[in-house]
Amino acid sequence: MGSMRTMEFGWDGDGGVGEMLVRQIIDGSKTATCAFSVTYSDEELAEAMTGAGELYAVLDNDGKRRATIKVTDVFLCSFGDPDPRLVAGEGDGDDTAKFRDDHRIAWAATVPGIELTDDQLLVVEIFELAEEARP
Repeated sequence: MGSMRTMEFGWDGDGGVGEMLVRQIIDGSKTATCAFSVTYSDEELAEAMTGAGELYAVLDNDGKRRATIKVTDVFLCSFGDPDPRLVAGEGDGDDTAKFRDDHRIAWAATVPGIELTDDQLLVVEIFELAEEARP
């Protein structure tokens, strides 16, 4: 068996956002994540799109494994018209405007220099908690 895929939440100087996201995954309120497709190489995008059914180790900003999730679906959607499963899975219910505002702020900090347009494609991963890592 190969090594488990990983997802890292948080970034240096995130003011606790990464920790909040990890806790939301563990408590089941966060069931989706997304990233700009343009930040992936062709190989990374191809691998991400095959992630449905795979287990991923959830890592915090320090690289510590905190949980395991199972990705149940992977797809593309536009930033201007995000899939309702993504908006709900990010904890925003059906508030698309809040989802977009929150992500504009986060992405300005983490992926500067990428023009954020409604046409920008997102790689979306829908997941469920498989297990919380033991301390």
